This record gives sequence, C-alpha cells and structure tokens, in this order.
Amino acid sequence: MTARSRTLGQVVALAAVASLALAACGGGDTDEPAEAGSDASGAAGDELTPVSLQLQWFAQAQFAGYYAAVAEGFYEEEGLDVEIIEGAVDIVPQQVVATGGAEFGIAWVPKALVSNTEDAGLVNVGQVYQRSGTLMVSRAEDGIEAPEDWAGKTVGNWGFGNEYELTAAIEQAGLSDVELVAQNFDMEGLLSGELDAAEAMVYNEYAQLLEAVDPETGELYTPEDFTVIDFNEVGTAMLQDSLWVTEDYAASEGDTIEAFLRGTAKGWVFCRDEGDACLDHVLDAGPTLGASHQAWQLNEVNALIWPSPQGIGVMDPAAWAQTVEVATTQIPELEGAEVGDDVYDSSFAEAAVAALEEEGLDVRGEDFEKGVVELAEGGE
Repeated sequence: MTARSRTLGQVVALAAVASLALAACGGGDTDEPAEAGSDASGAAGDELTPVSLQLQWFAQAQFAGYYAAVAEGFYEEEGLDVEIIEGAVDIVPQQVVATGGAEFGIAWVPKALVSNTEDAGLVNVGQVYQRSGTLMVSRAEDGIEAPEDWAGKTVGNWGFGNEYELTAAIEQAGLSDVELVAQNFDMEGLLSGELDAAEAMVYNEYAQLLEAVDPETGELYTPEDFTVIDFNEVGTAMLQDSLWVTEDYAASEGDTIEAFLRGTAKGWVFCRDEGDACLDHVLDAGPTLGASHQAWQLNEVNALIWPSPQGIGVMDPAAWAQTVEVATTQIPELEGAEVGDDVYDSSFAEAAVAALEEEGLDVRGEDFEKGVVELAEGGE
C-alpha cells in the first residue's frame, strides 16, 4: 500500500484491475442497547452508550464518515461508544439489525423494503446518500450513450437486488430485445468484449476500469475510452446507503438515534472538508484496495452525499417517491405493494441538522465541488 502522503488532490500514476464485490454485509455480537428513554448526549465524563453499526461490506471509503466519526471522537462527543462491524458476502445488514445483531445498519432502500415484507420492521432514520452511485458502462467505440442503445445488446448486471434501476430503464425505453446476463463483481466481461454494457458503482468498479492497462496501448484506460449511463439522469435511480433501525428502537431510543446522527454528520462533514485526514482514517481501517482507489472512492462518495439540500440524513420526498415507484414495479416481492411514508422518519435527522447548524456546522454542503483524483495501477 502506498504511503499516507497520497492525497485526494494528488495526481498519481495508474493500471490492473482489482476485483471488488458489492455484496451484503457482516454481523457480530454487540452490547445490549441503552435502556428506553436514556439520554445519549452526555457531557465529558458521562458513561457512554454502546451501539453498533453494521456495514454492507469490508472497510473502505464508502463508509469513511463513520470511521472518521469514531477516530475523531465525534461519537464520543455525543455520548456514544460506537462499534463498527464490517460486512461480508453472506450477511445482509438490515437482517442483522432486524434480528438484534446491531442497533444501526446501512442498506439500500429497496433491499430494506423487501426485508420489511418479511416482517423485519425496519425504519429509515437517516438517508445519507442523496443520489444513486450505479452506472452502466460501455466501450466508447460501441456508441452506447442512452438506454435505447441497449437494443439487441448483451447487458450485464450483478443481480442480488442490484438490477432494478437497469430493468426500469429498459422498460422506460420500451425495449424488449435486451439480453440480460449475470455479471461477475468486476469489469472483466466488458473489457473482454463479452458484454456490451456492464454494471458499475461510480466509486468502485468504474475506478477499476481506470486502474487497468489497455493492452493495445500499454497505458491506463481513460474516461474517454468508455461511455457512461447514469441512472440519476435516466430517472430510474433508487436511494442507496441509508441508516436503518427497528421500529421498536425508533420508538424508544430517540435520543440515541439523534446522537448517532449528529456524530455521523460530523464525520461526513469532516470527510468533505478534511479529505486527506479522512482518507488516513480509512487507510488505517485496512481496506482491501489501495490508497489511490480509496481516494477516488472518497471523492465520489462525497459527491453522492453533498450537497444535501435539506441537511445530511434528511429524506428527499421526491427521491423516496421515485425509489418506491421503481421498487413496486420492478421487484417481484414488492409488486403492487403499498409502501407508506412511515417507512422513513426524518424527524431524528431534522433534529440533528438543526442542532448542528446552531453550532455553526455546514451540514448541507451547498458549495460542494467534487475534486479530481487520478488512479494508480491497480488502485495502489
């Protein structure tokens, strides 16, 4: 792994694809939650309230704000002792929360909605990502620039609930001759020509393309070598990384939830404003891929969060409505289901935003501008 001196704004050289799964998440035993009605926002010296956060995947910059909040003492300032539980392929975070393995879990909205059909009883208390990070990527030479261009093409996707933005876009374009095939959690199918379009997260698999060497030139691929279809622009984007608790926890532990959201907001603001130091915290957590990949990921994840017009964690009702519309028309378990607005509760995030703004913290990021990161070969 490269030295800590590699920063978000630094130009680093690039090549080689490193495989990275998007999968679900890991669990673990946790301390018992605080008693109902307890006040988590204690002053220095008060006993901390232990809570745990279940991630979707292993340590990486996708979760940078949470690692920063622990390392910088932001959760402790809010009276919390937060344990971060890394994810794994065979663990689903919202189910970990539903079965009492963690107080808080990070999950995509449509996946949690499906779990709720199985009586998980989950409530979204913090919509951290304001935008979808899912892309469909093609080789520039193939001229695929819009969903209509998928007609007659072979299009890859991961499945496992990651495909519905794509299937909604295909339906919206009126296509009936798209060959959908299972894609590995890498970009090899696209690079080999097996796929005409491949699914990618802007902060992971798309970066892997730009970390790989083009065998025809001996140089790293560049963005000009590919075309990208962004579901946010297509209109079928679905809300991703959000914070979930059980209904019972939401009803009894409001102080703790607000404290957790305040600490989390401080962490993500830190990662927005102090990118180099935030990146150090991510690298200290031991991510699988290297420093330049994590710098890229942090830069792109920040752009999924900021700006947050209503304040970080507060739900955008229009984005919620679009997510529910896509979910109930594309996901078999949700087809025709009534999904009420009571599945999310922004009151906790609104209270956290109000408190932090009173302290003078910018929790909306209206002036945010994404930086420029160049990748090293293999993401090193």
